[in-house]
Formats: sequence, C-alpha cells, structure tokens
Amino acid sequence: MKNKTLALIIIVISIIAVVFASAYTVDETEQAVITQFGRVIGSPKIKPGLYLKIPIIQTAIFFPKNLLEWDGEPGQIPTLDKTYIWVDAFARWKIIDPVIFLQSVNNTEIAKRRLDDIIDSAIRNLITSNSLIETVRNTNRELDTFEIGMEDEEKDARSTFKIKTGRSKITLGILKQSQPKLKPLGIELVDVKIKRINYVEQVQQSVYNRMIAERKQIAEKFRSEGKGEANKIIGEKERELKKITSEAYRKAQEIKGKADAQATKIFADAFGRDPEFYSFIKTLEIYGDSFDQNSSLVLSTDSEFLKYLKGYE
Repeated sequence: MKNKTLALIIIVISIIAVVFASAYTVDETEQAVITQFGRVIGSPKIKPGLYLKIPIIQTAIFFPKNLLEWDGEPGQIPTLDKTYIWVDAFARWKIIDPVIFLQSVNNTEIAKRRLDDIIDSAIRNLITSNSLIETVRNTNRELDTFEIGMEDEEKDARSTFKIKTGRSKITLGILKQSQPKLKPLGIELVDVKIKRINYVEQVQQSVYNRMIAERKQIAEKFRSEGKGEANKIIGEKERELKKITSEAYRKAQEIKGKADAQATKIFADAFGRDPEFYSFIKTLEIYGDSFDQNSSLVLSTDSEFLKYLKGYE
C-alpha cells in the first residue's frame, strides 16, 4: 500500500513537472519563437497567452514586441559647405519578424551594433549632402529674435539663406535610407531624430572669437553713439548757458545804463541849481585825492586849482 502511494505521488509530481516544463506564457510586450535543436519550429507566438512545448527538446526564445531605443554615438561629420560638426542622433525600432530576427542577428545587442552601422552611414550621407543651415532649420520662417545692434546684418543674413530641404526632410531621408537595409533583419525602423548638432572644438573657438569681435563692435558702436549724444548735450548746455549769460549781461548793461543816465541827470540837475557849490565840492574831492602827508606840490598863487585855499576878498 505504501509503495503504491509513493509511486502515485512520484507520478503526480512527474506530471506536474512535465506540465511546468511544457507550459510557457507570452505577455503583451513579448513574442516568442520555438526552436528544436536550433531549428525554428512552427510560427512565432505573437499574441499573449499560455502555450505548450515539448520539454527539454524544444526551447522558447523571447523577444520584445514594444518599441526599442537606439542612441547613437556623437560623430564628427563635414557638411556640404565644409563645416565640421558633431551630430548626435537617436532612433526607435521594433522587431516585426522574430524568426528572421533570430536567424539574422540572434539578439538585441547584435541588432544595435547593426543599427550603428546602418543608421550612422545614412546620417553621414545626408549631412554631407546638405549645408549646415539645412540641418538646423526647417523653413524660411522669419525668426522673432534678433541681436541688439545687429538688425541690419541679420536681415541681410536672412535674405541670403534659403531653406530648400530642412532638418525634417533630412531625418526622413535617413529613415528611408536605413529602413530597406533593416527589413531583411526582421527590424522596422519607426523613427530617427537628430538630438543635437554642435560645432567641433576648432570651429567652436573660431565662432566664439567671431561672436566676441561682433560684441566688441556693437559695444564700440554704443560707446561712439553715447559720446556723440554726450557731446550734443554738452554743446546744447553751453549754448543755453551762453544765451542765458548774454541775456543777463544785456539786461545788466541796460540797468546800468539807466542808472548812469539817472545819476548823470541828478548831477546835472544839482550842477544847474548851484554851479558854484558844485564846483567847490568837486575841487575838495580832488584835493583829497591829490594831497597826502608825503605829497609836495609847487603851484603859482594865481593858479585856479588853489583858488579855494585862498581867502575871499
């Protein structure tokens, strides 16, 4: 009895082990390929669910079904106008045929290396076939920003550059060039975008030097305009000051002239009323100005100058 029970338990355990070894699940983000001794058996399992396989003999290999990322290494590429730039791109791809994918590249790591070769080559072809401005802009839309002091130069630059291809068409061209080479690998390239474009170090320094020179030119222009405005203000101030001074001098001379005329009139009136007294006063003033303790004057007694020092008869 005990032996029968033990045998039954062993049989049940074996059945459970076989079922577990035979069953496998595929979720919504996966797809599976069944291989037997390295050869693909049946069609790939795309829909999610529970599936069975022969244990030990058959193996389930899973691949992702959702979008996968590819992030390329930045590379130095010359544009059509011989400007060297660093281009950094990324892409999104997915496995559309897991059987072909397994037979051609086997796993996602090898697939990424193939993507490196194919997409990098397409990026280089498209970048070298277009000028730098084409890789940066999409349309000829007028920019709503400008450099202070460089308005005229920017207008000239905008009229010079005309976008014929644009960045969007370049990335679309990269996608179209790469997709036919990836389809035999069971891969669909969903999208490619340029993440970043930058000048190489030597060109960067040249651009920075040019920017510094332009800023110095703008600063010198502002300084020159400031000095011109300052000189204009100073000139206007001097002119106004001279105008005020001359006007004040004119008024002062008018007042002084009127005062002198008034004084002369008063003196004339006084002289007219008593000429003898006026002559006496003026002579005394002359005596006071002419004589002091150190003065010596020799005059005739008949001199008119000394008539008031002589007694009256």
